[in-house]
Amino acid sequence: MRIISGRWRGRAIAAPPGLATRPTSDRAREAIFSMLTSRLGSFDGLDVLDVFAGTGALGLEALSRGAGSACFIDHDAGAVKAIRANLAALAAEATVRQSPVTSLGPAPRGHHLVFLDPPYGQGLAGPALAHLAAQGWLAPGAIISVETAAADSLDTQFEPLVERRFGKALVRLLRAP
Repeated sequence: MRIISGRWRGRAIAAPPGLATRPTSDRAREAIFSMLTSRLGSFDGLDVLDVFAGTGALGLEALSRGAGSACFIDHDAGAVKAIRANLAALAAEATVRQSPVTSLGPAPRGHHLVFLDPPYGQGLAGPALAHLAAQGWLAPGAIISVETAAADSLDTQFEPLVERRFGKALVRLLRAP
């Protein structure tokens, strides 16, 4: 995997060993950022939250494109280690937390752009979104990219903006109130 665009374009991203992490495909990542660019115009200065972060590829891509800050959250120790290694390799600074999403307390601030890529088939996206909103992790009007299995339902009260299917994956862009 590589960063697609921005100041770190072409730089490799390390993944944790094993099958616990399912990285977003390059094709889906490129499409997500195309959809986001058409809605945001620019990533400059955005506070980004990458939840179920895995390799951190989505948050790193946003930082590469000019996001002001990023917070990466994953419960898996191997994923957290890979994210820290990727940040070090890029000489980038960001917050990295090892925690289940629904155990997070109140946020230090709301984030403008949120990536949510939970394990498929476990119904984690809806509860995670509700918890993040209740704990103040989402800024008003935040754009949220949710990747689930195409067969997974998502019960949320956030405004749907667009959805696209990529093989077994379904990416939805939502807007927080």
